[in-house]
Amino acid sequence: MKATFLFLSGVGFQEILLIGLFILVFFGAKKIPEFMKGLGKGVREFKDSVKDVKKDLEDAGDSAKLDDGK
Repeated sequence: MKATFLFLSGVGFQEILLIGLFILVFFGAKKIPEFMKGLGKGVREFKDSVKDVKKDLEDAGDSAKLDDGK
């Protein structure tokens, strides 16, 4: 059974293993956890900013409804 993802539709296990080995050699074993930690922080900040924008839009919509009702 071959797992297919949207962005990895033509990539098999051997290719993923080769890419992982290249990353290990290029960055080194000590840098990978730091890189993943930074990536996780970036994703978390992005999600938080998306939530803030949605909240601001909802608040603006609620205030516009209140202004129309007066």
